[in-house]
Amino acid sequence: MGASRLVRVSKKNTVYIPKDIAEEIGIAEGFYLELKVEGGKLVATPIPDPFWLALKGPKFAKTTLEEIEAISEEEQSKYGVCKDST
Repeated sequence: MGASRLVRVSKKNTVYIPKDIAEEIGIAEGFYLELKVEGGKLVATPIPDPFWLALKGPKFAKTTLEEIEAISEEEQSKYGVCKDST
């Protein structure tokens, strides 16, 4: 089981997440959390920012420039955009 800490709810129901817990679940300032109640407990699930995920998140797929170019040409052909023949 991960880190555990007792925290106090302050004005406007604000809760401070201790640094070690934030690091353990991979959140930082500006991240979003989904909050829900399950069995009388508050569950906070981090929602990754797509830009952070693209830059710093785990990489799980590989592609080549040739594959990207082929997909681009295929999509352009759907809209009548011709490939420059020069």
